[in-house]
Amino acid sequence: MSLRGRAVCGLTFACLFLLVPAPAAWAHAALLRTSPQASVTVNGSPAQVTLTYDEAVEPRFAVVSVTNAAGQQQARGAPHTSPSDPDTLEVPVNKLSPGWYLVYWRVISADGHPVRGAFTFAVGPNPGPAPQFVIPSLSESAATPGLVTARWATFLSIMLAVGLFSMRTLIARPVAAAAPRTMRALSIAFGVCLVAGLIAIPIYMLVTTASFALRSVLDVTQIVPLIRSSALGRALVDLEIVTALFGLAAAVAIRIDRGTGARSVAALVAMVGAVLAGGAMLAVPGLAGHAAQTSPAGLSLTFDWVHMVSGSLWIGGLVGLLVLLAFAGERRGEVLATSVPRFSKLAIASVLAVIASGVGASILHLPTLATLWQTSYGKAILVKVGLLCLALVLGGLNFARTSPRLVAAHERRDAELGASGAGLLRRNVTGEVLIVAGIVAAAMVLSSLPPPAKALGSLGAISAHVGPGAVNQTVHEGPYTVDIKINPNRAAAPSDFSISIERGGKPVTGATVIQRFDMLDMDMQQQAYTLTEGPPGTYSRTTPALVMVGHWGLSFQVEPKGSAPFTVIVEDKAEG
Repeated sequence: MSLRGRAVCGLTFACLFLLVPAPAAWAHAALLRTSPQASVTVNGSPAQVTLTYDEAVEPRFAVVSVTNAAGQQQARGAPHTSPSDPDTLEVPVNKLSPGWYLVYWRVISADGHPVRGAFTFAVGPNPGPAPQFVIPSLSESAATPGLVTARWATFLSIMLAVGLFSMRTLIARPVAAAAPRTMRALSIAFGVCLVAGLIAIPIYMLVTTASFALRSVLDVTQIVPLIRSSALGRALVDLEIVTALFGLAAAVAIRIDRGTGARSVAALVAMVGAVLAGGAMLAVPGLAGHAAQTSPAGLSLTFDWVHMVSGSLWIGGLVGLLVLLAFAGERRGEVLATSVPRFSKLAIASVLAVIASGVGASILHLPTLATLWQTSYGKAILVKVGLLCLALVLGGLNFARTSPRLVAAHERRDAELGASGAGLLRRNVTGEVLIVAGIVAAAMVLSSLPPPAKALGSLGAISAHVGPGAVNQTVHEGPYTVDIKINPNRAAAPSDFSISIERGGKPVTGATVIQRFDMLDMDMQQQAYTLTEGPPGTYSRTTPALVMVGHWGLSFQVEPKGSAPFTVIVEDKAEG
């Protein structure tokens, strides 16, 4: 085998190796337990505060403060991982005087979503009444304009590079001999998009890492060492490497393939290597995003990859058509008559794949149909679907009218008809490119929002929507009248949860009442408490179970003596 052949084969095997996915984290960071426990009184000052999550979190991106009623900081060091448990953060504190303390925390989940919460505890023996702490904002989103823009530029660039390479290698190749200038233009457009992606990925690394570390993006010397400290940062480093490899493989494939006649063995091997590298490149983002955390992960990752590949072929091919229109010159009629019908078939397959994979991913991510219009995540999907419908109208117009017109103009040598078809193609494709770029932007917003919690699909029928603020709600469940009271109904603060049950105007006594708390804005571990009966028929408990701002599903499971059990469910909105 020649030196060139060995190099091509080696590059192909390297691309195959990159198809093996790296390990990925599989859940949002949810606080499982703390020490001291929330809302309890401890006899003496603890040496440290510990927070245990359902996954390991990077301490360099964690913020944990411990303040007294006067707002004075009592933590005497940065949070660090427990030597005995990688899922636990430890924060040393000063010697604490008797009184109440607020613990505020903020960590980054494996998929790059920030999660915040707070709780209180007291140091005895006489801590006094709990004060009204000033609590920092407990709501934060990764869907900020800066993060979404950086993500959009990154993904749009690499998707265009893949699509333009496919346009150059598969769709427009039959006209290479007749229009070499057009092929060079496609190659240059591919190179520009690839370089743009190689530049955009490091910028996105810096922006996301600065957001995680709560630093300015200009503080480069402090941010760069932290890039590989997060799962998303490591995925972006991998994406940069695979993108560079894809660029190298594609450049070799373009250089070897002369574009005339059948491809040589070396050209075929080079093309396969480039295709594998491009496919691996588009698989990397899903490993650090929602797809890797959605069960079944294999199916979810497949949907994500198909969505990326088909979207890349679609938008890259559209941009390729604009390049053909601009650089075909005197052979424009022949170039368009050959390339447009070929691309139309690929575009139809790509759009169908986009729709199928999008529907499949939505079924996996949305626990109920109603979350499609009731949650920010679902609304982003609806915007994406609306833009897709507009793009389909323009695509259908190209397939039904423009493509046949260009073919007829070429066969009849009708310059006027060809000019009319080219003008129509330019307008439709330009509009379609802008719309598909908008679809990519909507997808970036979608990937920056946490999917709806699975608890939305398992709660059952909701009897009432309550909050924000104190709650005094009466609901009816069969023969029972249930009064629900929550005060003050604030996140990160102890609230009194009370339920009074009557049947036929008489209090229902001796029942077993279990209250469950489900976070509805993201997946978190369910909390459950048994309520204690005080006055006849009234069951209550004081707990800081609303650990985050947002929507909560509160389920009261009631088992009356000698009667069938029933459950009352309310959706509560807690504010800080």
